[in-house]
Amino acid sequence: MSIISHKHYSRIITTLGLGTLAILSASGIAAEETITVIPRPTAEDPTAPLQGIVATVSQSGTKMATPLIKTPQSISVVTRDQMDSQDAASVPQALRYTAGVFAEYRGSSNRYDEVFVRGFSYVPRFLDGLSFGEGAGSASGVIDPWLLERIEVVKGPASVLYGQANPGGLVSMTSKRPTAVPIHKIQLRGGNHHLAQGAFDFGGALNNDGTLLYRLNGLIRTQHDRVSDYKEKRYAIAPAFTWLPNSDTRFTLLTSFQKDPEAGYRNFLPAVGTVFSTERGSISRDFNVSDPSFHQSDREQYSIGYEFEHIFNDTLTFRQNARYTNIDEQYKHFTYQDSASTWLLNRRANKEDHKTTELVLDNQLKAQFFTGALDHQLLAGLDYKWSKARSKLWRHSSPDYQLDWSAPVYGLTVDKSKLALSTSELQELEQVGIYVQDQMEWNNWNLVLSGRHDWSEVRTRDYLSDTIVQQNDNKFTGRAALLYAFDNGISPYVSYSTSFQPNLQTTRAPGTAPFAPTTGKQTEVGVKYQPEGGNTLLSLSLYDLRQQNVSTYNSSLGWFEPIGEIRNRGLEVEAHSALSESINLIASYSYVDSETVQTTVVGTQGKTPARIPAHTASVWGEYKIRSGPAEGLGVGLGFRYLGTSYGNARNTYKVSAVDLYDTSLSYTLDRLSPSLKGATVQLNVNNIADTKYVASCASETACFYGVGRTITATINYEW
Repeated sequence: MSIISHKHYSRIITTLGLGTLAILSASGIAAEETITVIPRPTAEDPTAPLQGIVATVSQSGTKMATPLIKTPQSISVVTRDQMDSQDAASVPQALRYTAGVFAEYRGSSNRYDEVFVRGFSYVPRFLDGLSFGEGAGSASGVIDPWLLERIEVVKGPASVLYGQANPGGLVSMTSKRPTAVPIHKIQLRGGNHHLAQGAFDFGGALNNDGTLLYRLNGLIRTQHDRVSDYKEKRYAIAPAFTWLPNSDTRFTLLTSFQKDPEAGYRNFLPAVGTVFSTERGSISRDFNVSDPSFHQSDREQYSIGYEFEHIFNDTLTFRQNARYTNIDEQYKHFTYQDSASTWLLNRRANKEDHKTTELVLDNQLKAQFFTGALDHQLLAGLDYKWSKARSKLWRHSSPDYQLDWSAPVYGLTVDKSKLALSTSELQELEQVGIYVQDQMEWNNWNLVLSGRHDWSEVRTRDYLSDTIVQQNDNKFTGRAALLYAFDNGISPYVSYSTSFQPNLQTTRAPGTAPFAPTTGKQTEVGVKYQPEGGNTLLSLSLYDLRQQNVSTYNSSLGWFEPIGEIRNRGLEVEAHSALSESINLIASYSYVDSETVQTTVVGTQGKTPARIPAHTASVWGEYKIRSGPAEGLGVGLGFRYLGTSYGNARNTYKVSAVDLYDTSLSYTLDRLSPSLKGATVQLNVNNIADTKYVASCASETACFYGVGRTITATINYEW
């Protein structure tokens, strides 16, 4: 049976046809100019392995390999070496030391790698430049960081290149790719909470002339969750192949399979018992709101895609990226609803089935040329996205499900026949976007002008009411940014950008039309500094970011209303530096002033949305001894500060600030014996003091403990 139906196949062919027309048109335009070829050697490939913690080139901000010092936008890059040094076990953990990101607001209760960027939650994730796990109105799926070469955060509206996007920004992940340089690496990890993991990373050439390359990554992991009776189990493998038929053509096949038979924990806790102590103390961090007798947490996902590049001549290059993804999820658990008393929790039995399929395609034509003294890098693109999300939810509430958190008793028998199907929905999204971007350089000036138009259609079928609702939106988004690169390495810039997302709330006033898309706009000024000859990148940015057409719920009427605006203003400072061959330093500070400036919800006008800490800061330093008796020893120390945040939209209480400390200790074993060449050992302790803290609260019934102490011992062997 074909994975893609004939209907969707025809859509792809149509999209490719439009892409070909765009290519021919762009070629024609280019042919009318007097073209001078521009050689652009790049020391750093943003998709290839990189040694160290300092990335200087990014592809996510402009969809072209562009030096960060010449990119007039705030972008943070977490390299593979940084992930390894800090022992990042998830994408949010990899972003702990990133400015403008609130990475673990749900603590360990996070199945979908949700993060805040610039005060906005549920920012979309992109894998290899294409949307990943993002349906019409939901997100699913997780990528294990072992399979990634780097993680980037594009801050602020990014719809002009990526289509539907949150105004806060997006998380861009890059898969490990085939390389001509041989890679042979095996890793074993163990730690507290019964962690056991084995992983491998192999790569290199498959033939003598180097025209066939491969990369094979995989891992197997099991670990007990901090929450009692929960585990995490994962098996993942990601084969990739590159074919180089000639010097002008490259084709890379990227595939992955990930199975989580135990996908972890996701639930809520009350503010009373977490933020506020009681006569019986506070809720334990290992308290299980659910019940081991009523449990399922299973996720399976696979994807297959490719990247194709062909250089027509010294001016024109064509690229096409595509991927098909399938994600199946089944969950069964009790969910905390509200509190019957200080200690007695009301719970609801839930059974969930979710299946998400996604097809994404991006055609790009790049032209490099001069017009007079003006240096152009012109990018024209056409992309297509189709996703289908089938969701079923069964629920049942009963006083029999109540649980005393101060003295919990488990082993509850659930009559599954009482679970009523409350949601049975199919939501299908189609989106087509056309975009053009021109990066222009004259002397030290760099100007970026981008424009895009999107057409989207969302069809929601409710099987319970036997109704179909269709929503069509189209929107133009743009960006204008100017940067001046001084010869001393300082680059000030200013930018303006916009974004949009279809507003898919179906609980509207009777007889009303679908909501207008949620839009965003941002003005940003900043400065970057990269000293010549040094391995340092510093950035500072100030922004004013606004989100309009936010849906707000009117509790007295019982439906959503399209009246709302949120304004976030902030400051971000970030530094990545290899101060010497022995010393690495990462530092960040973020301030965000968030305000609900327009709303119909009583008591929230002028207030700060919940879960947004005004101040966050972090510092990570690492020292490696290069000579003497202790040669081969490395020591790392990190500090993270999470400021106070409001626990609800009415700002009636706050969640306290917290200081957290991390450390690492590593040693190269060949200093003990030449026979151990290529072997290293590493010890990481995150949250050294095992500080018990509340990461955030969305309301009085939605609080989350932060991640406690984790201890991990790692053995790496490379040859």
